[in-house]
Amino acid sequence: MVKVRLARHGSKKRPYYHIVVTDSEKARDGRFIEQIGTYDPAKPPAEARIDHERLAYWTGVGAKATESLGRVIREHKKALDAALAATA
Repeated sequence: MVKVRLARHGSKKRPYYHIVVTDSEKARDGRFIEQIGTYDPAKPPAEARIDHERLAYWTGVGAKATESLGRVIREHKKALDAALAATA
């Protein structure tokens, strides 16, 4: 099964995550199919970089997002919608 999940990078006590598409049987930080974004929990969710077109493609072909990534995506979309509403 293909999953969209967070791969941890960064140093000790300073996590930084890559948003990757990978086989569910691979290691968390192991080989991946495609990297579609980044997330730094020390910064606001609006600063996360997510390629929404690729995310939509992978979920469309059956990939499942993990719970923690789902939370990041929801917060990111909410922050982007708020920013768009503020500029309009």
